[in-house]
Amino acid sequence: MLELTTLEEIEKAAERLKNVIVHTPLVPLHSYEMKRDIWLKPETLQPVTSFKLRGVFNAVACLTEEQRQKGLSTFSSGNTAQALGWSAQYYGVSARSVMHESVPASKIEAIKSYGVETIILPYEEMRSYVLGHGWESEPYAFIHPWFDHDFRAGHGTIGLEIIADLPDVETVYIPVGGGGLICGVGSALKELKPSVRVVGVQPEASPALYEAFQKGGGVWTIRGETISDISAPIVDEMYPLLRQVVDDVVLVSEKSIKKAMKHLMLRNKLIVEGAGALSVAAAVREPSEKRGKSVCILTGGSIDIDKLVAILNDPKLN
Repeated sequence: MLELTTLEEIEKAAERLKNVIVHTPLVPLHSYEMKRDIWLKPETLQPVTSFKLRGVFNAVACLTEEQRQKGLSTFSSGNTAQALGWSAQYYGVSARSVMHESVPASKIEAIKSYGVETIILPYEEMRSYVLGHGWESEPYAFIHPWFDHDFRAGHGTIGLEIIADLPDVETVYIPVGGGGLICGVGSALKELKPSVRVVGVQPEASPALYEAFQKGGGVWTIRGETISDISAPIVDEMYPLLRQVVDDVVLVSEKSIKKAMKHLMLRNKLIVEGAGALSVAAAVREPSEKRGKSVCILTGGSIDIDKLVAILNDPKLN
């Protein structure tokens, strides 16, 4: 049975990560009205351009040397695999990642650049691998992006930084795939400041967390077309943890995601992938009276050039 990470475990993770990751700043969302009620946490500034390095490196650091020498493995929609490759290079070991065939070309190219062996699977095979725990029959040291306790503790360091930099924060918007990020960050936030409203954000085209909360258990939602690249299920093992730390779930449209991406690029000069912009898309649609002083986690910055150009050139997104 999975358990939430404790504040002590998250603080120990922060020590391991001290000379590895960037303590990302809180930057005001650009506004011509000079509003300062929405703050951005740009995890795009990490060495692998996403928050994933926090969890992956902490998990790898907690392995024994004998375990690491077996080679590292994970499954990923892109960013976890890049972080695994970075961590593998740091420790001088090999890495591989199982991925769904929908992973964008830019992410696959970046993953291979870190020396990661990529195994691309169609939807049904990927689903079978994840739900059937396919990694258990493999010889590698497997880093699970949802189940691994140390992985979630590493992500929790984002929560420590938010409270340290903005003690009066009232709402934190967090993009949700499989739930590892929001479980880690939510654990830290709820221990340090229980009144903080933790909001999970997903695209309308891939609403697994929303449907899980409606159902009262894990779900595997078949993803529709979305710029956010989120296709992870909410598995039964993760559901109880999510229920403990998530206060609300917000779904956002494709147009609102793209508008948020364009605003971040043109106004804040930040290139953010679709999943990374979910938090901003959600925050700007909620009344300031409801959300109060808010933080939006920008989770990653990997996006294909053609998609980026299309968003910038689309007048409907102004």
